[in-house]
Amino acid sequence: MPDRCRREEAVRIGVMLRTFDERGGVAVYSRNLLDTLLAIDRRNEYEVFYRTAKHRGLFSACPNVTEHVVRACGKAHWDQVAIPRVCRRRRVDVLLHPKFTVPLLSAVPSVMVVHGADWFLPEGATFYTPLDRMYMRLFLPLYLRKAAAVISVSQLTTEDFVRIFPYCRDKIATVYFGPAPHFRRETDPERIAEVRRKYGLPERYILTLQKLDGDTRKNLRGILAAWRLLHGRIDQKLVVGGLGCERFREDYAIPGDGWGSSILFPGYLDQADLPAIYTASDLFLYPSNLEAFPIPITEAMRCGVPIVTSRINGLAEIAGDAAVLVDPGNPVEIADAVCRVLEEPELRQQLAARGLERARLFSWESCARRTLEILERVGRGQSRGAPVGQQT
Repeated sequence: MPDRCRREEAVRIGVMLRTFDERGGVAVYSRNLLDTLLAIDRRNEYEVFYRTAKHRGLFSACPNVTEHVVRACGKAHWDQVAIPRVCRRRRVDVLLHPKFTVPLLSAVPSVMVVHGADWFLPEGATFYTPLDRMYMRLFLPLYLRKAAAVISVSQLTTEDFVRIFPYCRDKIATVYFGPAPHFRRETDPERIAEVRRKYGLPERYILTLQKLDGDTRKNLRGILAAWRLLHGRIDQKLVVGGLGCERFREDYAIPGDGWGSSILFPGYLDQADLPAIYTASDLFLYPSNLEAFPIPITEAMRCGVPIVTSRINGLAEIAGDAAVLVDPGNPVEIADAVCRVLEEPELRQQLAARGLERARLFSWESCARRTLEILERVGRGQSRGAPVGQQT
C-alpha cells in the first residue's frame, strides 16, 4: 500500500531539451538542472524530449526517465505542434522548458525559464536585430500569459519582467543557479601543468571568456581597448577563451606585435578543464555590457579567483562585494582596476575569500529543489498515470 500511495502522488514531468543541441549558457543550464533534478528526485517520472537522436541514452541509467526523440521541421513546429502531441500521448502533468517558449495551444500546464528581459530594454537594441526584438515583443507576452509559472534566473530579471508585464507578478519567481559541482579551486599542480600544455597557456595570464556571436554583449571591444592601455604596465598575457574566438584577431585587426602579441586565443575550453584554467589565472576579467545571470562569475568565485566585472545589471547582482566593479564603457577604468588587483596582494586575497563565501549562494542543488517545488505544485492539479509503451 505505501508503494502504491507514493506512485499515485508522483508527477509526470515533461522536459523540453532542444537546448541540448546548442552551445552556451542555456545549454549548460539545461544539462546541469536536469542532472541535479534526477539526482535528488526518484519519486516523480520524467519524460525528456530531444530534437536529435544523438542525445538518446544520456539518462538510460535513471529508472524514472523515459527518453524521446521528437522530430519536427523547425523550432516553432517542435515547440507548438510536436511537443503538445507527445505530451498528450504520454499524459504529462507539467511541462518544463529551460528557455523562453511554451506551447500556446497545449492543455498541459507549463513552466518556462527566462534568462533576461534584454529584448525589452533600451540597451537591447545594441545586441539584437530588429527582427529578433520584434519576434520577442510579439510572442513573449503570449508565452508569459500561457505559462502556469515562470522561473527567473536573477532578481534583476524578475523586477524587469514585473515592471514590463505586471500581470506576471504572481507567477514569476527568482531561482538562482550556480556552477557545475566540479568547479572548485584546483590544488593539484600536475593537473594545472597538464591543462597549461593542452591549451598552450602562459605562466601568468588574465582570463576572459567570449562567444563568437556574443562579442558585442561581452564587451570584447572594451577589453581590447583596456588591454592597449595595459601594454607595458603588466607582465601577464590575456587569454581569450571560446569556440572560434581566434577569428577575433582578424575581425578586430589585432596586431601580431606590440599590444596584440600578448593576446592568446586557445579556442574552446572544455568544461572539465575550466576549474584548472580559472585557478591558474591571476584574474578573471569579465566587464560585459549586458547579462542577467553571468555563470562564469560564479565559476570564478568558486575557484577563488579575483574578478573585475561590470557594475551594471546582473553582473553586479551576482558578483556583489567579491569583485572590483567597473564601467564597461570606460577602458581606462577597466585597465586601472586590473592594475589595482594585480598590484595589491591584500585586495586579491580579500576578493578571493569573498568569492568563495559568496559562491555558497549559488548551487545547482538549491536551484533544482526550488524548481522541483514549482513543478510539483503546478503538476499536482493534473490527472496522473500514463500508458506504458516503447520509447519514441
